[in-house]
Amino acid sequence: MNATTNPTVLISGAGVAGPTVAYWLARHGFRPTVVERAAGLRTSGSPVGVRGPAVQVAERMGVMERLRQAGTDATATSFVNRSGRRVGRVTMRALQRVTRSRKAELTRTDLAAILYQASRDSAEYVIGTMTALSQDRDGVDDTFEKAAPRRFDLLIGADGLHSATRRLAFGPELQFVRLAGIYVATLPLNAPAGHQRDIVMYNAPGRMVAIHPVHGRTLAAFIFRHPLVEGFDHRDIEQHRQMLTHTYEGDGWRVPELLDRVRATDDLWLDSVSQVRMDRWANGRSRWSATPPPRCRCSATVPPWP
Repeated sequence: MNATTNPTVLISGAGVAGPTVAYWLARHGFRPTVVERAAGLRTSGSPVGVRGPAVQVAERMGVMERLRQAGTDATATSFVNRSGRRVGRVTMRALQRVTRSRKAELTRTDLAAILYQASRDSAEYVIGTMTALSQDRDGVDDTFEKAAPRRFDLLIGADGLHSATRRLAFGPELQFVRLAGIYVATLPLNAPAGHQRDIVMYNAPGRMVAIHPVHGRTLAAFIFRHPLVEGFDHRDIEQHRQMLTHTYEGDGWRVPELLDRVRATDDLWLDSVSQVRMDRWANGRSRWSATPPPRCRCSATVPPWP
């Protein structure tokens, strides 16, 4: 890097890690650019716990109070049987009394939106997909689907399990990603929560489904085992519908109603629980940062990219 100038950094991915990296790099003299595939902030999100060292980071960024204000509504988990009768309940109140001032739980959507808002004045945000890269000892040349090629001093991948950065800098996804045979799917129900403060969960061997209250509305989450799917595609919604129908058909409680919604909606997300195995995290001037896979999704109104 040229020590006499502010180094330029391209960050791929505008979820949770990307805006956070951009925020801190800008404060240490770098000029960050964040490239994101979507034309707007994602409307999906998951319950994410901000605790431990993450609280200190959020406080230093000045966003911790906003994270607490955006917290989810759940204070307990109720367990129901096939007929919908409650057979158990676990409260989270005792834990909340102990840790209330030092943690927050909020949807991935809200967390990403708050981090984006904290970083947008100090980072450039670009819509598009990185399609190719080449690098030498002085920098990285990046090619984009919807923008002119550009050169940066450094490239950081913060684009998750299906990382374009990892694919371009290290090799094909199948070389590094190991599917565990467990899948997570989420579906916003866009309806008031029946239990305003309880997560309601139904279990059967090898599978569960839960309805989670989020700001007075509801989110359905499925977690299940399934034989490994040849040609699994995390963007193939029809494949996802078939997997869910095959796994949950015949179950009780509200599962038939939820499967009807799965078959009717286009706002469905499903992905595999997977492990990424790499013997190194850097290749020349390219870096890749692993981020946890989402656990759930929900709908939210978030600002568009500038």
